[in-house]
Amino acid sequence: MNGASLVFDPLLPWPVIAALGVAALLVTILSLWRGLAGWAFRFLGFGLVLAALANPSLQTEDRQPLSDIALILRDETGSNRLADRAAQSETAVEALSAELARLGVEERVVSVPDAPDNAGSTLNAAIEAAMADLPRDRLAGVFVVSDGLAHDTAGVTPPAPVHVLQTGEDSDWDRRLIVRNAPAYGILGETLTLTLRIEDEGNVPENLRDRPVQVGFALNGEDLRYATAPVGTDMQLDLTLDRGGLNVLRFVLPTEDGELTDRNNAAVVQINGIRDRLRVLLVSGEPHTGQRTWRNLLKSDPSVDLVHFTILRPPDRQDGVPVNELSLIAFPTRELFIEKIDEFDLIIFDRYRRRGILPTSYFDNIRRYVMEGGALLVAGGPELASAESIYHSPLGRILPAEPTARVFDQPFTPHLSDIGQRHPVTAGLDADYPPQGGGELPGWGRWLRQIELTPNAGDVVMQGIGDRPLLVLDHAGEGRVAELASDQAWLWDRGFEGGGPQAELLRRLAHWLMREPDLEEEALSATAQGQTLQITRRSLQDGPHSVTIARPDDSTITLDLTESDPGRFTAEWDGPEPGLYRLRSDDLDTVAVLGTANPREYERVVADGSAMQPVLDATRGGMVAIAAGMPGLRAVEAGRQAYGRGWLGITPREAYVTTDLRLSPFLPAWAWLLLGAGLILLGWIREARR
Repeated sequence: MNGASLVFDPLLPWPVIAALGVAALLVTILSLWRGLAGWAFRFLGFGLVLAALANPSLQTEDRQPLSDIALILRDETGSNRLADRAAQSETAVEALSAELARLGVEERVVSVPDAPDNAGSTLNAAIEAAMADLPRDRLAGVFVVSDGLAHDTAGVTPPAPVHVLQTGEDSDWDRRLIVRNAPAYGILGETLTLTLRIEDEGNVPENLRDRPVQVGFALNGEDLRYATAPVGTDMQLDLTLDRGGLNVLRFVLPTEDGELTDRNNAAVVQINGIRDRLRVLLVSGEPHTGQRTWRNLLKSDPSVDLVHFTILRPPDRQDGVPVNELSLIAFPTRELFIEKIDEFDLIIFDRYRRRGILPTSYFDNIRRYVMEGGALLVAGGPELASAESIYHSPLGRILPAEPTARVFDQPFTPHLSDIGQRHPVTAGLDADYPPQGGGELPGWGRWLRQIELTPNAGDVVMQGIGDRPLLVLDHAGEGRVAELASDQAWLWDRGFEGGGPQAELLRRLAHWLMREPDLEEEALSATAQGQTLQITRRSLQDGPHSVTIARPDDSTITLDLTESDPGRFTAEWDGPEPGLYRLRSDDLDTVAVLGTANPREYERVVADGSAMQPVLDATRGGMVAIAAGMPGLRAVEAGRQAYGRGWLGITPREAYVTTDLRLSPFLPAWAWLLLGAGLILLGWIREARR
């Protein structure tokens, strides 16, 4: 294959040649005006001189033709693997390859997998990416073998026709569950509203059309409960959270015969349960230095509403001052401990002694409040070991340790017990205070007083003088109780002898009493990072511990957990597929969502090419159903409609590569000069004869 063309390499700049051309034109016009007979010869002579200055050359090319290229995109996303679509795709690619080979067109086959980050099918982006690796002047056509369900918009328009060979059958149908509205956060105890919708698409069987469906739902791995929901209509579901932290709500539809997939018959919603406000009642039995520590700690937490009373003038005090002259308010005992006691999340008695302010029946009501789910913290000083001790009330039946009436007024260094190293309230508190001088105790400042306790129940997490109990935690019925045998925690707050983790200890203690999920001593949790499940089991019991994982298909696997820190057992596991995983260890269970529980790829699965129609219209391409038979291929001119009944078109590009290039003068210089001078002379001779 050869080609020739005329090229110019001017001897003078083009502006100069243009100026000479204008001058030659003016001379010719003047000759014509004066009636000179040789004007035509003179005009041709000037033209030849100007052509010689332009220096034309004949360029000859040896060309090697290049084959046209057709791009075939094979959709390998999740929706195109349903039913027999994968087999249809394979058949279509083989048939296209045979047709392209018949036409002498080179093929490039590109697979389109599921896009990362739950982006679905990105067919338009795949076309653009594949074109970046191809020479555009050789692209004769693009064939997309897919169900047509694209989740992105068209970008660059190809310079050749784009066709879609659509998989699927006319009888395909599917049912899907849609969660239209689900809050990310919910306040414990308040009603949340979720909006669900069940939709059918495709050729739905007659016996299933408009028939109500049983929807199963479960919260945090509980057994499924069912409700009847209509098809094609929004359904409102009211939900009340009673557990703080992450709550996982799962919805399931029954699978009907003939559905394309059941992957979109389930949905998972994750809702974070938060407390609106935590109400704490702090009762100080007398003014003392440490009560400000409690007040500052609780007031610094914006989620805590603090009600604080200090007993300044007990009934047994006789100072002769009339009551009407005192600027004190009466202690609203009935309102706090009878009428509104259940509104509080935590009650703290700080150095409180029995002086007749609260009758026995009130203490019994506090005990009832704790047994039914409330929380009680007793922080004692010398009064805890006296005859007026709060232990000698009905509260003594739920307190985990009994005072012995001994008070140690001597310095000592608090330290964690063996179980305190594992308990989430105290675990790791000594990490920021390493022992000084290589000792075994943490480098905490000393306290100056301790009340001797005899533990009857619960867990001793901190110890003091002679390893005597300093902080005891216990569960009482549905509630929780803590007993602190010292009123000296404020020394850490003041930095005495270096201080200690006072704020963190009291914060954890208060939140454990109020059932903070992150501080449960026996807990199982799992978080997902990509396709990796990170499992944590907290326990006060020594190992070994294991966890059983139920996959989305209900198959199970058991993993052994490794103790990474005291009381903390962990494991990592790579899940095989996205979905909801249920975990169980001993009598604890939880759920975790690995990857995407509601893949975008399975939102709609009935074949539909409407998302690809804009790029087809822009390139004058067509769409055919593979189930109706494979179309033939034929060549069409660029810009013409590239599809018809039973055929699809490609545009020949006639691309080539130049293998050799030759350049030769159009005429020798002497020939240009001879011809131009001869014509000008001929004009003069003609005029001279006249």
